[in-house]
Amino acid sequence: MTQPLVVVYTAAGQMEANIVKGMLEAAGIPVKLSQESAGTVYGLTVGTMGLVEILVPEQRADEAKALIEAMRRGDLENEVPNPNGQTPDEEQDGSDETYDS
Repeated sequence: MTQPLVVVYTAAGQMEANIVKGMLEAAGIPVKLSQESAGTVYGLTVGTMGLVEILVPEQRADEAKALIEAMRRGDLENEVPNPNGQTPDEEQDGSDETYDS
């Protein structure tokens, strides 16, 4: 059975929506974007037709909202950990140590 989706954020255009979507997906949260069809067809980026709703599964909504709020405050690091708690660099080499060149 498909999980219900809920709106966790409304972005002011596709560019902002894709940034938020990428951040949430990097944290392992599935994301769907929804925009008024006329806004999409005509490429509107202002006003109500330019708004894009960001939807996530209901059970991940609180997590998504917390990440979005952290992003807005500037509290996120450059690399969001995956569900295993590793950043992409750590995942590749299996270490969590940083070495200076």
